[in-house]
Parts: sequence; C-alpha cells; structure tokens
Amino acid sequence: MSRIIGIDLGTSTSEVACVIDGVPVLIPNTLGNKVTPSVVHITEDDAKLVGEPAAEYLLTHPDCTFMEVKRLTGGAETLKAHGKEYSPEEIQAVLLRYLTSCAETHLGERLDRAVITVPAYFTDSQRRATARAGELAGLKVERILNEPTAAAMDYGLDNFSECQNILVFDFGGGTLDVTVLELFEGVIDVKASCGNNHLGGKDFDEIIMRSLADTKNDLRARMRLKKAAEECKIALSTQESFDIALPFLTTGRRGRPVSVERSVTRAEFEGWIKDKVEATREPMMSALSDAGLSPGDLDAVLLVGGSTRIPCVKRLVEESLGLESKTIPDPDLAVARGAAIQAGILEGIFSDENQLILTDVCPYTLGTASIQEGYYEDNIVFTPIIPRNTTIPTECSEIFFTHSDYQTRALVRVYQGDSTDPENNEFLGELLLTGIPSAKRGKEPIEITYSYNMNGLLQVKARAVNSRAQVTADINTAGMKPKELIDISKWEQAGGAKRFRPLIHKAEKLIHEDCYASDDLELFVERLKEALVLGDKSRADILREGLLNLIDLIEEP
Repeated sequence: MSRIIGIDLGTSTSEVACVIDGVPVLIPNTLGNKVTPSVVHITEDDAKLVGEPAAEYLLTHPDCTFMEVKRLTGGAETLKAHGKEYSPEEIQAVLLRYLTSCAETHLGERLDRAVITVPAYFTDSQRRATARAGELAGLKVERILNEPTAAAMDYGLDNFSECQNILVFDFGGGTLDVTVLELFEGVIDVKASCGNNHLGGKDFDEIIMRSLADTKNDLRARMRLKKAAEECKIALSTQESFDIALPFLTTGRRGRPVSVERSVTRAEFEGWIKDKVEATREPMMSALSDAGLSPGDLDAVLLVGGSTRIPCVKRLVEESLGLESKTIPDPDLAVARGAAIQAGILEGIFSDENQLILTDVCPYTLGTASIQEGYYEDNIVFTPIIPRNTTIPTECSEIFFTHSDYQTRALVRVYQGDSTDPENNEFLGELLLTGIPSAKRGKEPIEITYSYNMNGLLQVKARAVNSRAQVTADINTAGMKPKELIDISKWEQAGGAKRFRPLIHKAEKLIHEDCYASDDLELFVERLKEALVLGDKSRADILREGLLNLIDLIEEP
C-alpha cells in the first residue's frame, strides 16, 4: 500500500503534505511553491492547467478558467468550457490529481491514498462531493478531516504535553470555521464547531470591487479588478494604504472608457468590511456556548487561514474573547500539515509516545420528519436523532409508531438543521420502508437509526421491529438541484413520465377535492415531478411508492 498524503483543498489555494521522519512537510508544486492557487484552466483540446499557469488565463480566458470552485461543492451548478459541462467535483478532481502528481514526483513513488480536509461546517452532501472528487482523481480517501481540527493537530504535535482549552478561529478564502477543543496529553477532544460556509476573504474582495467599479457585464474587466482587489486586501494587512491603477478597465455609457485610479487606506477598507468582520463574532460565541465554556475558560486562541492576517479581524477575535491570540507559524499551511499528521496516524508511523488521539463532532443536528398528534389536527415536526456537536463516530436510534390504521409502508425523510419545522431545515434524502405488519395505528414500532462516521458521512436505517423488515441508505444529495432552480411545469416531457402520469393526475384530483391529506399529497407530487425532471429514476420510484401508500390510506373506507 502507498503512503497517505494530506491535502488542504482550499477555496483560494491548496497544499499537499506528508510526514517525513516524523515531521509534517509541505511538498512543493512543479514551480517549487508550497502554495498552489486553486485555479484550473481548460484548453480547447481539453488539456488541463492547474495553479499558477492556469491563473494566468483568468484575465485572457476567464470563460474557461475556474477559481473558487470549492464554494460550489455539493451543489448542482455546472461549469462550462468550450461547449462541455463539468461538475464542481470534476474540476476539484483535476486539482487533486495535480497535487498528488507533485507529491509523486517529489517522493519518487506512486500515491493513491489521501486525507482531504473540509470546513467543519460542510454539510453531508458537500463532504460526499469532496470524497467523490478524490475518487475521480484516482485517490482512496482515507479520511475527510475538518480543517480547524487539522490545524489543532498541527499545534498539538508541538505542544503534546499541554492541557488547554483552545478555540481555533479558521478564516480562509471562502469559509469561516470556529472550533472549541480540549488538548490534554496528546488527546484532542473537539467540543463544538460552528461557522459559515459563505463567509471568507473572497467576500472582502467582492466588497473592494463593488467600491471601485461596476464590471458585471465585462468578465475580463472583472478578473482584472478582482486581481487588483486581492492585491489591495493583502497589502493593507501590512501597510496603511495601497494604490490601484487600472487604465481602460472597461467601457461605460456611450462606449466611453472607464479607468480606476485611486488610493485605498486601511481605515477605508476596514470600514467597507466592518459588517462582514462583525458577523464572525456570533459563531465564536455559539461554539463556546455549545462547548459549555466562557471566554475566560480558554487557554489559547489559534488563528488559522489567510483572512486572519487582516488586522481588524485579529482585533475583533481578541476583543471578543479577552485573550491574545496565537498565530501558528505559516497559518496558511497549518491545515495541510495537520492533514499529513492525520495521514501519519492512519499509517501508524508515530510512536506511542507522540501519537495524537482525536475525537471530533457532528456539527449539525440530524433528524427526521415525524407526525405529532394535536388536539385539533396533527402536525409534521422535525425530530432530532443526532444532536449537533455529538462526538463521532456515533450511532443513535429512535422508536416511532405507525400513524394510520393498517399502515404497511413508511417514508423516512432525513433532514439537517435545528428548526422544529422540517421544511426550514436542509432536506438530505429519503428512504421507503415496506413490510410493516398491518395493524391499528400506533401499534407497530419502527426503529430509525442514524450512523455518522469519522468522515462526517451519514447512513440511515429504518426497521420494522416486529417483522424485521428493514431498509438502509447512504444519504447523499450531491448533484440535486435546489428547488428554485427546477422547473417542474414540463415534467410530462421528462423521460419515463408516462408511467407516473396516471398516479400524479389522481393525486392532483384528490388535492383539488381538498382531502384531509392534501398538504402531504402536494409535497409528494412536487418532489415526484422534480425527480422526473432531474432524471432521478430511483428517487422517483421511492416517491411513487410513498404516494401510492398515502392515496391508499386516504381512500380506505
């Protein structure tokens, strides 16, 4: 078996590392740099350029050069180049393959195993999409590791004997993660995580760009402006002002050229981003609260990620917590080093005297929709099965009972979130349990079990206790389109729709008659139409069974 490498697959930059002689070492790319821009360019003959060579095409060929793809992970948006579509995972795979080949060249051996880091607040679908990108790159993904946890492992290796409560503030190009953990004699015990997957240095770039010029309709001009904004942001971390000069940036009204020439001060920049920086305070306090700690209980605050170099970000963290922060050496590289340490642990190359032990948590509440009986009417509510910040790996079960007389099937809907209304949470998937013994309502128990592993991936099992019938599914929503992007009005034109048409029309007739389960019927019909439009045959079959079951119950005398 090959050795395992650690990869920090970042929004703006990515790094690869491995353990050599007991020390995590960053591996240079083909240009000798430890940091690789997360940029991929696709040529007309389908050749792929990665990193610095690809970034050179951002200005000249922005339509086939992709950056910050990490923010699209787990979604349905596709990327187009030369008339061909690529999923975000396919573009990420190109980057992963490049980093792996750099490591192969440096180490002189073939590599096909990796630990890949993700934001702690990545959803189940985003984690699965990342693992899928690794598979497309020809890698066996041995572990999906949370980024702040990786940074803590890097810190813990050099502070092995310490006993400390630590807050890791990981603020990168695209995401914010705050993790509270305890380090004691080589054990890293994660207590809580909180964050924002859509807040990072990229947002600061966008604010600078909007403050300087409008380039919405000029892609090349936008790339020039973004490059200048990034340079401005970085410079203002160490100097008080920065001069921007972009002659003939774009054209304005009546075809007149628009240029940008101005000096931006640090105070001006901090004023622009004040609200975004302030938005990092709430995740810090939430993580502390979930961990059962106050700022006074902390022994150390670790700053990780390029955005923590911005002075007002560091000030806000220190003022909020009342504690001077510690900056890990090369904070941009700490996550990759931590990934390499985790890879080394999996390989067993650390001795018992200096081997770190890690416990992590599930950052989200995971549960199912269930029916709560009311005095006037029944309500559909969200029932948590795995509470957020539960130590993983974990397996939790709950017992539910049939809701209708002679019910023989049950559709288990899986959600992620903390709202009591399931529709306000993120829908992850569903599975249909059949073979429930026919009996009066409330008599047949159904056991639902959620298993959440160290990679943050979820498996759901439903079991009819008395008949032993059961169904199991790995929940995966990668590739599903958000509702608002799906036009279900043309569902009858979808392939295979003919088979479902009579059932859908029958359900719509019952909905029109305002039967007692109209809301449930409408939900099933809408999701069935979505599945048909998306061409998701297996999901359509599951929904068809659920819809049949519901109609049977409605029509029972």
